[in-house]
Amino acid sequence: MELKLLVSELANFLQVGKFQDYCPNGLQVEGRPHVQHILSGVTASQSLIDAAIEMNVDAILVHHGYFWRGEVAEITGMKKQRLKSLLNYDISLLAYHLPLDAHPVVGNNVQLGLQMGWTVSHYLDERNMLPVTELAQVNSLEVVSEHLAQCLQRQPLVLGDLSRPVRTVAWCTGAAQQYIQQAIDAGVDLFISGEVSEQTYHAVTESNTAYIAAGHHATERYGVQALGRWLAEKHGISHQYFEIKNPI
Repeated sequence: MELKLLVSELANFLQVGKFQDYCPNGLQVEGRPHVQHILSGVTASQSLIDAAIEMNVDAILVHHGYFWRGEVAEITGMKKQRLKSLLNYDISLLAYHLPLDAHPVVGNNVQLGLQMGWTVSHYLDERNMLPVTELAQVNSLEVVSEHLAQCLQRQPLVLGDLSRPVRTVAWCTGAAQQYIQQAIDAGVDLFISGEVSEQTYHAVTESNTAYIAAGHHATERYGVQALGRWLAEKHGISHQYFEIKNPI
């Protein structure tokens, strides 16, 4: 498949033009003009690039790419080494941040819900970034957190009374702890995200909404895998996901 066609196809599928993001979405580093083998991962780290070189892939597909708003512009150190590796081996880097979070089929949020066995009942926002589910039966916060830990193979940080009943759950993957106030205002029993801030503890103790920080990396592993499978099924591109353990 031609690289240009691949970039256009992904832009249309993920509706990239609808998002004002903290980084460019799409082709961030141009490599070979034709793509047959893609390696996907959460973050375009040096470890992922090294794996791509080892596998002789044509392109890397990630959620966390480069050129974030506010970062230094100079190409030095870690940034130099990453870009040098991509350019030397003519490997393209495609990155999709918010468009991959919000997509209704392959998005990180929807895919995390599928991992948990949850059906989205509605959203708390217009961008479909804050899905809500109503559990089939009321469970304690402890039971929900144990189920989450088992599904993600990672022990989460739980804020709230473990015995409290949970029926409604809202979530947003990654560094989305700032949305807890919307969850509190909506009256949901539990809000789940990837990371936690100091002030989140006080928001929980002074409200009726519990909080679980389940891991930034752990909650955002599934969207890029689903997107890679979609490409493979629709265009016959070889796709492989590469997991790099990250405790954050």
